[in-house]
Amino acid sequence: CEINFYYSKLTGYIPPEIGCLVNLTKLDLNNNQLTGCIPREIGNLINLKHLNLSMNKLSGSIPREIGNLKKLHQLQLNTNALSGSIPPEIGNLDCLYGLYLSENQLTGCIPDTIVNLTILRHLQLGHNQLSENISEEIQHFIKW
Repeated sequence: CEINFYYSKLTGYIPPEIGCLVNLTKLDLNNNQLTGCIPREIGNLINLKHLNLSMNKLSGSIPREIGNLKKLHQLQLNTNALSGSIPPEIGNLDCLYGLYLSENQLTGCIPDTIVNLTILRHLQLGHNQLSENISEEIQHFIKW
């Protein structure tokens, strides 16, 4: 089951009831005018493989519950106004090959748990306010 409403001029917020769509495998709401926070109920979408909420006006932090999406291949949250730190639960997404968090207002350090993403091939974190202090473990991981 997929929801594709990209470039649809959607406005408003993502309702917490989105978490009831547990059979969803793809949620693509990119390039709309969505505002507010990403609801923590998004973590109920345990069959999700692709989540694209990029190019909206989403704010607040990335919910820790995103770490429940163990089947996720691609996570695109870039080009929003997300703030706070990258939750360490991101490291639970061991099927992830694309992580796009660039062009937000994220702060803090890149969590060391990112090294758990052994099949990750695309990592975009630029244009945030992340700490320049990158652990040795992450530096080694990024060199692959």
